[in-house]
Amino acid sequence: MTLNFGAKPGTLAAGMLLAACGSSGLLGPDAPQGIDGLVLIGPQCPVQTPGNPCPDLPYQAWIDIRTDAGASVTRLRSGEDGRFRVGLAPGSYVVDPESGTPLPVAGPQPVEVSAGSYAEVLVSFDSGIR
Repeated sequence: MTLNFGAKPGTLAAGMLLAACGSSGLLGPDAPQGIDGLVLIGPQCPVQTPGNPCPDLPYQAWIDIRTDAGASVTRLRSGEDGRFRVGLAPGSYVVDPESGTPLPVAGPQPVEVSAGSYAEVLVSFDSGIR
């Protein structure tokens, strides 16, 4: 599956807050590779019909980025448009969104960052609306 977020690095950086800047793997905003993410929440309606599809909406969420071994790399917040971008060294990472108590909820997902490209990640929160 190919996602095209069409995000611009300048708009994404404004929506991010980074912590642990000295952590292994974390690079600056002009890095040639990393993770481009989009956070959505849904469903938004209890019933969806062809005339009222009720699409998922962008969601502002805290996201932890860890190495696949579990070491913390950084913590960031997606923007109001649901987007985030973080420059990372090539390697295996886990994108771990912070869920609510008890909702909304989203699970961690593995991400492989390759040299010279940004891995596109879709984080889907379940709103609990049924």
